[in-house]
Amino acid sequence: MSHLLNLEELNNLCKNTMMEHLGIEYTEVSNGRIVAKMPVDKRTIQPMKRLHGGATMALAESVGSAGSLTLVDLTKFSVLGVEISGSHIGATREDYVFGIGTLLHKGKTSHVWEIRVEDSTGKLISICRLTNRIIPIKSEK
Repeated sequence: MSHLLNLEELNNLCKNTMMEHLGIEYTEVSNGRIVAKMPVDKRTIQPMKRLHGGATMALAESVGSAGSLTLVDLTKFSVLGVEISGSHIGATREDYVFGIGTLLHKGKTSHVWEIRVEDSTGKLISICRLTNRIIPIKSEK
């Protein structure tokens, strides 16, 4: 049986990771949907002072990976992102962007997530797709 991680548990997993460094914070979680916000600041912009595409992809992978973590029994399975793609549609200098993840496929060995990255005005910045492998944790004998 899976345990739906709550927001506090998800955010605690980010301590001392790239997610913490980039200021990513999960704000909503439900079965098959997850949302996180990330600041647009000196950690996440490119030289033209707009959101960096790499930071956008880091947000998208963080959202989709965390979404899968909420759907599996973490004592029996591990989650590993194996493919990510993204199309950067727009640019932003807004204070925050939001990664909105929606589960497209939930199989026994893989999950596929769509992650929309929008700025605080609701403008679409990027559309991303992440495939995660669900890997059984081998028990010690």
